[in-house]
Amino acid sequence: MVMMKAAVFVEPGRIVLDDKPIPDVGPLDALIRITTTTICGTDIHILKGEYPVARGLTIGHEPVGIIEKLGSAVTGYREGQRVIAGAITPSGHSNACLCGCHSQDGAGTRHGWKPLGGWRFGNSIDGSQAEYLLVPDAMVNLAPVPDGLTDEEVLMCPDIMSTGFAGAERGNIRIGDTVAVFAQGPIGLCAIAGARLKGATTIIAVDTVPVRLEMARRMGADHAVDFRSVDPVEEIMRLTDGRGVDVAIEALGTQATFEAALRVLRPGGTLSSLGVYSGDLRLPLGPFAAGLGDHTIVTSLCPGGKERMRRLMGVVASGRVDLKPLVTHRFPLERIEEAYDLFGHQRDGVLKVAITP
Repeated sequence: MVMMKAAVFVEPGRIVLDDKPIPDVGPLDALIRITTTTICGTDIHILKGEYPVARGLTIGHEPVGIIEKLGSAVTGYREGQRVIAGAITPSGHSNACLCGCHSQDGAGTRHGWKPLGGWRFGNSIDGSQAEYLLVPDAMVNLAPVPDGLTDEEVLMCPDIMSTGFAGAERGNIRIGDTVAVFAQGPIGLCAIAGARLKGATTIIAVDTVPVRLEMARRMGADHAVDFRSVDPVEEIMRLTDGRGVDVAIEALGTQATFEAALRVLRPGGTLSSLGVYSGDLRLPLGPFAAGLGDHTIVTSLCPGGKERMRRLMGVVASGRVDLKPLVTHRFPLERIEEAYDLFGHQRDGVLKVAITP
């Protein structure tokens, strides 16, 4: 049995590097050799026990790699080809997929729908923080990396770029809109970049970490609001002359940020929620206008599949978005436990870490 190194969930509070067998390849699968991956905020939720996964599962869902072996039924790819796969790996044939809801893929269920069913890497199957990764439904999920793009240039595409852009897309931002983005972690920063691409002309970033607020300006924010020094709701209402924003994007997953996003919405505005919540949410009666404010509240789970990845890499190749500055730290896979400690405690200005086997 040939073995590989992998970051394995042991119990809440413990993800460790361990030996696991290199996966066997089924007819529709592809085995890729990981060249670069990263750690996501969702992995920290798993580490803390806030999101349950099976003990012994390999964590991670943001792979860049090279095809090592193709399943017998996989066509259109070649071994040795550079590829990425999205954090969401839809089957492509369920009722949910055929309705365009790839993230809620219910392949194998009677009705074809399953909440979060498209998220398999590091959730229901082994993930990418390892030397090798088995990609299911390879012809649906493998996207060739264009020549000239580096691993770090496309590393954001599988998850945070796709998720952040989805916040802007689902918010239905229009040319000339005013947008507020709460929390400037990697997803919030990508939401700012997406809002700018969608045509927003006033973008307000909210956070408390100076380096993140500065990065938000680099991504396209016009105003940076530090909630340690001002009330963010009052400041955003001042900036909008009391009107409120057209779209508020929540990118953290807390009651405080969700409620603030609702409070700054104009009547008829849209709250686009990207955060992963670990408790019940309450709707404050006033900002909710007793349910009569014509507000729209939408949620998103990272869109996946090879076409989504192709489009995102096209945006990167065009030069319209540069997400390389989001990679602030680099670690070999053998030091991934150290990387988790740094990222989980948000030290040293960390935004994203690049992990290389």
